[in-house]
Amino acid sequence: MKKTVANEVRIIGGQWKRSKLPVADKPGLRPTPDRVRETLFNWLGQNLGDWRVLDAFAGSGALGFEAASRGAATVLLLERDADLVRSLQTSRARLKAEKILRVECTDALIWMTRAAPASFELVLLDPPFQQQLLMPALQAAAPLLVAGGFVYVEAPELIAAPPEWGLEAWRWARAGAVHYQLLRRSG
Repeated sequence: MKKTVANEVRIIGGQWKRSKLPVADKPGLRPTPDRVRETLFNWLGQNLGDWRVLDAFAGSGALGFEAASRGAATVLLLERDADLVRSLQTSRARLKAEKILRVECTDALIWMTRAAPASFELVLLDPPFQQQLLMPALQAAAPLLVAGGFVYVEAPELIAAPPEWGLEAWRWARAGAVHYQLLRRSG
């Protein structure tokens, strides 16, 4: 069995299973580990059948590419670092995923505050921990979800959204120092 090198992650399920994505050596970039992604997609179901997915703060794109590999209809990757955007575009082209995946070079928080409500079944949030973006991002993401939609969050601790945001804790776990959880939009 081949060992994955530190500067890449592999897609663990779906049509691109075992495909590798490069991981740049950038401060704050922590790709979601294989076992965490596996748990997340076990919680969601292995086939995201026609879901619209937003991967804000995309970084390596591991979460968004995983969702696309598992049948999402569309996946939008938001990333503000131009080098990471180029890497995401290269991976998208290599996997011939242009019809499913879109990559935008933008500030995710600003983009989410301007987006149309109820546009996604799943929003993936894994902002850099040190920048204190999680709660503002979660607040911006909540209205983007359809009723019953999910937001996935990685953080140094479990978080609770204020009731007025319409999000309730659905599933959660911990991997080392990182807590990860799914919140579900009520309605």
